[in-house]
Amino acid sequence: MTQRGWPVQLITLPDSPIAARGHELNLPVALLRNPWKAVDFPAAASLGSILEKFKTKALIVTRNGDLGLAVLCKKWHLPSLRLLYQQHMQLGLAKRGLVHTLRYRALDAWLTPLHRLAQEVLEKTRLPAARLHVVPLGIELEKFARPAFSQAQARAQLELALPTQAVLLGLIGRFDDGKGQDFVVEAVAALRQRHPQVHLLFVGESTRNEGNAYREAVLARVQALGLADAVHVRAFAPQPEVAYRALDISITASVNETYGMVTIEAMAAGLPVVASATGGTLEIVDDGRTGLLFPLRDKPAFCAAVERLLHDPALARQLGQQAQTEALAKYSHHHQCELTERVLFDVVR
Repeated sequence: MTQRGWPVQLITLPDSPIAARGHELNLPVALLRNPWKAVDFPAAASLGSILEKFKTKALIVTRNGDLGLAVLCKKWHLPSLRLLYQQHMQLGLAKRGLVHTLRYRALDAWLTPLHRLAQEVLEKTRLPAARLHVVPLGIELEKFARPAFSQAQARAQLELALPTQAVLLGLIGRFDDGKGQDFVVEAVAALRQRHPQVHLLFVGESTRNEGNAYREAVLARVQALGLADAVHVRAFAPQPEVAYRALDISITASVNETYGMVTIEAMAAGLPVVASATGGTLEIVDDGRTGLLFPLRDKPAFCAAVERLLHDPALARQLGQQAQTEALAKYSHHHQCELTERVLFDVVR
C-alpha cells in the first residue's frame, strides 16, 4: 500500500513478529498493550492518541480479538474514524446477539477473503450487506511463479537424493492432525504398491506449544510401513519457494482450511494440486480446471486423483498452468491492495 501512495502505520503488541517485520520494512510502528480487551478504556485512549498523531482516517483491524478495542476507540474518542475489518478465519457460531450487532454496526467495511465466507457473514451476523466486500488475502507470488533455480537445484538444496524417475508429492505445513499427514502416509503406501516411483516430502514442524506427539506418530507409521526411503521430512526454510520447485504434485489433505495459503502458493508455482474437498479449498481449487479434489480422507479417491496425473502428464501440466494463471490473477498482494484501495476510497471519501 505504501508503494501505491498510502501512508501506512502498524499498531501492534510489543515484541511481536509484526513489529519486527515493520521495522525491517522501515514502516512506522506504534506499540500498544491491551490487557482488558474490549473494555480497556485506557488502551482505547492510547489508540486514539496514536491515530490522532498520525492523522489517521481509516483503521484496518486484522484480528477479531482487537475489534472491541477499535470500536471503543471510535465511539469514545474518534467518531470520524473509518473502521475496516479484514477477516481471516470463518465465524463458527452465529454472532447475531446485541453485543456483536453493535460492534459490527460500527464497522464501515468488512473485508472477507472468499465468497463462501461472505455468505456465512450474512447468515450469522446482522452486518448490512452493503458493507461486506470480498477481498482475497494476497500473497507475494512472484517468487513462486518465477523461481531462480531448476527443480534439480531445488532438490539438491533440500538434500533429496531421489531416483531419476521419482515423482515427488509434497505436503507443506505444520504437523497437525488437522493437516492430514497421517492420511497421506497411508495413501502413499497404497500408491507405491502400483507406482514405486512415488516419493513424499513433508515440509514443516510441530504446531507450536502443542508438543511433538502427532509428528512422532506419523514418523513411526512411516517406519512401520517400510517407507523410510520414500518419505522425506524437512523443516521450514527461509525460502519456501525451494520446496515447491522440488515437487511434481502438491497435496492438501486438511480437514478444514478456511483459506489455504499453501494451496495458493502451490498453484502460483504451477503445480497440479490434489486437495481435500473441504472448507475454503472448495472455492480456491476448481476441480478439473485448476486442480483435482477428493472427498476428505477418502484414500481410494485420493489415489485415483494422483494416478490420473501419473498416467497423464499433459493433464498435470495443464492443471498447473491454469492454476498458476488463476492464482496470479486472484490471490496476489497486488490484487488485494487494488481491491482494498477501492473500499478505502469509498469509505474515506
